[in-house]
Amino acid sequence: MAQKRTTKLISKPVSLNLFNFFMLMIIFFMASYPGEVKSQHAYININDPLMRKIPIAIPFFKALTGHEQEVTLGKNGVDIMSNALDFTGYLAVLDKASFIENPANKGITGADINYKNWTVIGAELLVTGGIVEQNGAVRLELRLFDTFKESLLIGKVYTGHKEDIKSMIYRFCAEISMLLTGKMGVFGSKLAFVSTVSGNKEIFTCDFDGGNINRITNFNNISITPALSPDGNFIAFTSYAKGNPDLYIRDLRTNRDVIIAKKGLNITPAWIPGQFALAATLSFTGDQDIYLISGAGEIKRQLTKASGTDLSPAFSPDGTRFAFVSKRSSTPQIYIGDIASGAATRLTFQGNYNTSPAWSPDGDKIAYVGVVKNSINIYVIGANGGGPTQLTSGQGDNEDPSWSPDGNLIAFSSTRQGASRIFVMTSTGSDQRLLFTYGGAQTDPMWSPVFVEK
Repeated sequence: MAQKRTTKLISKPVSLNLFNFFMLMIIFFMASYPGEVKSQHAYININDPLMRKIPIAIPFFKALTGHEQEVTLGKNGVDIMSNALDFTGYLAVLDKASFIENPANKGITGADINYKNWTVIGAELLVTGGIVEQNGAVRLELRLFDTFKESLLIGKVYTGHKEDIKSMIYRFCAEISMLLTGKMGVFGSKLAFVSTVSGNKEIFTCDFDGGNINRITNFNNISITPALSPDGNFIAFTSYAKGNPDLYIRDLRTNRDVIIAKKGLNITPAWIPGQFALAATLSFTGDQDIYLISGAGEIKRQLTKASGTDLSPAFSPDGTRFAFVSKRSSTPQIYIGDIASGAATRLTFQGNYNTSPAWSPDGDKIAYVGVVKNSINIYVIGANGGGPTQLTSGQGDNEDPSWSPDGNLIAFSSTRQGASRIFVMTSTGSDQRLLFTYGGAQTDPMWSPVFVEK
């Protein structure tokens, strides 16, 4: 784990000897600037369907010792930050062509800023950055200002290697998210998904914004329904690699698999928050029921016992309840099961075909797929019941909802452009956009927990 320490900000560039000393001592540290202001409340309600995006300006970072490598790293860093903050859906990154001044030439502290030059172009927030680089070692200073209040909101300094700049910037983006929404955001999180780019259904992962696509399975067969563990070190999925739908639990650090190959189905895995355990549907008894399974592959106990099909568990954030699909009332509907008591209550009553539940990180909502008049769309319903809200409409088949770690976004698959692709939207259904373009079809998106350290 990265070390953390607090130090006094040096307003001028750090001397190279002192800089080297810091680099030898640690890979990363974060330091708060004196006078840093923390918001005592969230500025943005990400669950508000009428939420207004806050305009933010991110000018080029200042090369603090002036050499070309700092300029290049600074430009790349601004691009990373702009893309990350724009992805949130609650910030509007302003075009640099509108900027009246350039802190990279003038200065990056509050004393250097003419706030009126930013408010006049509509910027309510301003990020300034400064970078020092020597032999691959980097020191990155980042500040967030409120241009109307003319005040510093956040100030951080990060040190590491030039390859670590993305991680540094994601940490700062998480700080911005925490200030504005009270949550750390999506930065550093990953998605798992299924793609047919190779001609077969295989499991892949990507960064939260669709970058850094990585193939996980190479079975040249059918692998589906990936689920990343709470710590991100394991992924569970179903594969037909050996002819039967078997459940795999893969250690992503070693690529070693634990395989649950009971007779019949071994499908729809879901990890329990805060535990090295998961649930999945097994049919070795003849009925399709949901079982509790340890991360080592040991079947602990049966969670559902009604006749008929029970599948697709999705756990509440506290791990005490789980949503699942059951045909016990003749048509597929969403139910809520209690792990301790085994009791189950029906959640959905509108529509005759409701599947694929996904429990929100706040615990108050469940997204699911509903089929109405042959249209397949994403809906959200209160975890304690109520009327559902339809989020997608009139654009192909929309399936496989998965919440982002902060509950701000929902990833889903859609055929609105032909072959199935992964899209994201806000939790209220706005800003629906394609996550990435890739060969074949993509389905089964599953968002991981966030990995950025505070």
